[in-house]
Amino acid sequence: MEFIEALKETEFGKYLVTLIVSMVPVLELRGAIPIGVGLGLSHFEAMVVSMIGNMLPVPFIILFIRPIFKWMTAKSERLGRLVKKLEAKAEGKWEQVHRYQFFGLAIFVGIPLPGTGAWTGALIAAVMDMRMRSALPSILIGVLIAGFLVTGLTYGFTSIFF
Repeated sequence: MEFIEALKETEFGKYLVTLIVSMVPVLELRGAIPIGVGLGLSHFEAMVVSMIGNMLPVPFIILFIRPIFKWMTAKSERLGRLVKKLEAKAEGKWEQVHRYQFFGLAIFVGIPLPGTGAWTGALIAAVMDMRMRSALPSILIGVLIAGFLVTGLTYGFTSIFF
């Protein structure tokens, strides 16, 4: 705990905490931008660091999630059930994205609601065998949209109360 407190005291630590939070599934940049601003970063700094951190895991998810899922399924029945659940979640979201493909995935990722975001977008792209060269830019556009939306909401909130 002292390590976290020490990190929050330095400029580098503020950036690092914001970056790491933005890489966490579910939280992603929706959680990282307000945390970065709360740590003392400017809205712009928090947004940029969060966008970078949110995109870092995306290529790895797209490239490696299928082999990881295969390994998990072979390793145990319980992990296999988890894989089936994750694949079903991605396939369920794919219907929403499939009609407009590139822009559909960008909009899906860009809507800052639970169950959307770069992680889910990358999972959808991987499960549906989208090519990296179309999935990555689409997810990046979605992350940019979400970053601006969340920053706007954070700025509005903090300008009212602080």
